[in-house]
Amino acid sequence: MNTKTLISLSLLVGIGAALHVIIPGFFLGMKPDMMLTMAFLAIILFPDKKSVFLVAITSGLISGLTTTFPGGLIPNIIDKCVTCFVFYLLFIGMRKISKSLVSIGILTVIGTLISGFVFLGSAYYLVGLPGAFLGLFAAVVIPATFLNTAAIIIIYPIVSGIVKKTSIAAHV
Repeated sequence: MNTKTLISLSLLVGIGAALHVIIPGFFLGMKPDMMLTMAFLAIILFPDKKSVFLVAITSGLISGLTTTFPGGLIPNIIDKCVTCFVFYLLFIGMRKISKSLVSIGILTVIGTLISGFVFLGSAYYLVGLPGAFLGLFAAVVIPATFLNTAAIIIIYPIVSGIVKKTSIAAHV
């Protein structure tokens, strides 16, 4: 892994951390996870196992440390590790079929739903939930899915154009 890749990954995780901190918790201490958008973008730009592992661990740790969910550190780490690798496998499989903006959007929807399910499931078993699982899923995960998908549809073409002109990543 070269220095350009590490710097690019750290910038994406840093932007995700800033977005994660800025967005307030709005329903029982939970908030949409914009760190996922940047993690997904990092995986799309640098689809290799080392990069996915780094993004998963760092984004899980940072989102866990900045969460407004009580006891959310460990569930965030579990969530990001599972979600990033599932997203990576889906992206690799789908990349052979299509790498369009629509497929990126669909993967973001699937990834965000998986993330919400894994986070709520692990939080339920480790620290308990402040409300009903389905209520939290409907009130936080579904809106986060729309927000993350809209964000990736707006951000991906911009970043993709920049990356093509600068040779930061060879995979776009």
